[in-house]
Amino acid sequence: MSFEVPEDQHYLESHEWARKDGETARIGISAFAQDELGDIVFVELPEAGDAVAHDEGFGVVESIKAVSDLYAPVSGTVSAINDDVFDAPELLNDDPYGDGWLLEVDLDDEGEFDDLLDAEAYRDQIE
Repeated sequence: MSFEVPEDQHYLESHEWARKDGETARIGISAFAQDELGDIVFVELPEAGDAVAHDEGFGVVESIKAVSDLYAPVSGTVSAINDDVFDAPELLNDDPYGDGWLLEVDLDDEGEFDDLLDAEAYRDQIE
């Protein structure tokens, strides 16, 4: 099975993605991750102003199959959270790269972004 892997994003091996826009990164889970989880029913996220650290847990997604920790692709301060996913967690299934985003983070170290998997490397991992 082939999954969408946008070229303008970078990925953690644990299936979180980050899309950089200047000194900010938007974070979510990949299409592969949401497919593996099944129907997502609950999301737990940090609050705006909280710090997240590269490759450390920042939240949880719960599906009908499992509860999975979320890991930060980059370090920084949470500048925004997607409140829509609390009322409609299925957005992560329906549109993981669009309306199903999770956080926006003001980056501490833009170099961390370059250490993530690019789209080709991530595609190789999941295929």
